[in-house]
Amino acid sequence: MIKMKTIQVAAAIMIHDSRIFATQRGCGEFKDGWEFPGGKLEPGETPQQALVREIKEELDTDIQVGRLLETVEYDYPKFHLIMYCFLCTIKSGKPVLREHEAARWLTKEELDSVDWLPADVIAVRRLKEEIKIRKGHL
Repeated sequence: MIKMKTIQVAAAIMIHDSRIFATQRGCGEFKDGWEFPGGKLEPGETPQQALVREIKEELDTDIQVGRLLETVEYDYPKFHLIMYCFLCTIKSGKPVLREHEAARWLTKEELDSVDWLPADVIAVRRLKEEIKIRKGHL
């Protein structure tokens, strides 16, 4: 049995004014798919550190990383993904798209209006559960 490469990433579920930030990939194998922004962990980096760095690089925004909402494990055809999904807020800046094709601030009712990448679908499902637990509030 061939062991697939494992990629670890951190994803920011950024919440502002009860809306959730989603980005559309602008290139690569999963171009046009929607995802929570973030990226790969560098050697020696915690998921939280990776998230702060990646969001600054990709969106020119400083974030406050909150609690871990979900750790998603998903087998894509060419790799195994481990994605640490954190609830985050913006400390400063306004997201500027440097790598993504598009972005949207979605209400909880609009979460299903974009075509999420498979691993992100799992995170969205968990986020919806969290919203129910909090009686509709983020």
